[in-house]
Amino acid sequence: MRKKALASIFSAIMLVMLFTTRGIYAESLKLDVKEHVFKNGLKLLMFEKHDVPIVCVRINYKVGSVDERPGITGVSHLFEHMMFKGTKIFGTKDFAAEKPLLDKEDDLVIRISAERNRDIPDTKKIASLEKELEEVRKKLRDLVVKDEVFALYFRHGAAGLNAATSSDGTYYFCNLPANKLELWAFIESDRMKNLVLREFYSERDVVMEERRLRTENSPFGLLMEQLNAVSFIAHPYRWPTIGWRSDVQNITKAETAEYFKKYYAPNNAVIVMVGDFNPDTAIKLVEQYFSNIPSQPAPPRVKTVEPEQKGERRTEVEFESNPYIAISYHIPQIGHSDLYALDVLASLLSDGRTSRLYKSLVENKRIAVMAHAFNQISKYPDSFVLLAAPRAPHTVEEIESALYEEIEKLKNTPPSDWELQKIKNQLEAEFIRGLNSASGLANEIGEFEVLADWRYINTFMDKLSQVTAEDVMRVAKKYLVKRNRTVATLRKKEHGNGKAEETKETHKAGLPMTID
Repeated sequence: MRKKALASIFSAIMLVMLFTTRGIYAESLKLDVKEHVFKNGLKLLMFEKHDVPIVCVRINYKVGSVDERPGITGVSHLFEHMMFKGTKIFGTKDFAAEKPLLDKEDDLVIRISAERNRDIPDTKKIASLEKELEEVRKKLRDLVVKDEVFALYFRHGAAGLNAATSSDGTYYFCNLPANKLELWAFIESDRMKNLVLREFYSERDVVMEERRLRTENSPFGLLMEQLNAVSFIAHPYRWPTIGWRSDVQNITKAETAEYFKKYYAPNNAVIVMVGDFNPDTAIKLVEQYFSNIPSQPAPPRVKTVEPEQKGERRTEVEFESNPYIAISYHIPQIGHSDLYALDVLASLLSDGRTSRLYKSLVENKRIAVMAHAFNQISKYPDSFVLLAAPRAPHTVEEIESALYEEIEKLKNTPPSDWELQKIKNQLEAEFIRGLNSASGLANEIGEFEVLADWRYINTFMDKLSQVTAEDVMRVAKKYLVKRNRTVATLRKKEHGNGKAEETKETHKAGLPMTID
């Protein structure tokens, strides 16, 4: 699975450890999470942990890029930025004065766009409208209180204020002193019901710059974007979380506001609290501040099912960088029993310096500078991915052949009892290492509730312990097959003479893997 820190500490959970001559692993793990659902559909998940006087709070919305459509891709990620721009009371000196200026700004933007799209644009009219727009924006800048939400939280001792967007969910984080929980409820309930799309157009430009840096100018980002776009031909996982460039450039404030109303409602949200608090008090607090926010009609869910792949697909990206190769295979969604064996398979291939890919491609054959495998565990069927970079002067063709060779070994020869137990111990140790912070626990309870159910955490260890060597061979034979794979390669551009230009990067190793 993805590198997950599935979280709490030994004092905060009931954890029974079984010691055997073959290793140490958790036989059972049960988190005592309390649940409460309010009349407007808002769900509150609570886990007490009284070792330090802090509360880690998350508001997660069950909406991500998978819920978008062509024309507004990237809108979920855009809300990462917009949710911190304030409300009718935060982020402004005078909302009564600001509101008509915001409306005027929107009107001018629409009129300028319409004039530019005419067969024969009136350049003088556009210049006049742009001048008027700049005057309006100057008045707006004078009314904005920059980063007031951040400043208010930090003044009261909060930390970790951030947000993240994935294909399946949108997550907002805050860790704060236990005696400031009511401040959190006041601010966050106001953001849910009174959000103002302030500085929308400038923030849209910021997202465009983020896309340029993290995708268009990043070999890894560009390669993975193309891999997903070819691997999925029907399902919305084919478009990037940050959105397609033309969509981000042209999305309107009206489309964004409509999306917010539909998906960012209490009946599509989950609040997670972990830390030093009383559950009865927390329920009363959330009731006081959030209960007057109306629910919305249940948002539509994705109906499109990715059709079975009937043959290998290939795509090539030209970019001024060292070459890379990425290979994806379709796998099931969260909850499917095969995912635990696929977790073990990915770890056998690439976890640590004793893994199959590192020992073979990096250490022994010395044809690669890195080689990784990872599962993507998602709400809908997703991918098992192999990623590698050749060591000069070796080629992506050599790397691809070597990757398939290692996969075939796992199909035909089961891992030894020692190797299988080592991998289980590694996965379990990684799992347990995440059990040391309220913040990590809050993240994972919230994430799994968005994907399926937070109780996935309680069953993971037991399900993992049941994986056999035969299971590993079976899932390799079932999923890692030619007809089910998509191959994406990234190569240097050719320059006139048909040869790729050498760069200073040729002998460098390493690829930062950043996931939005």
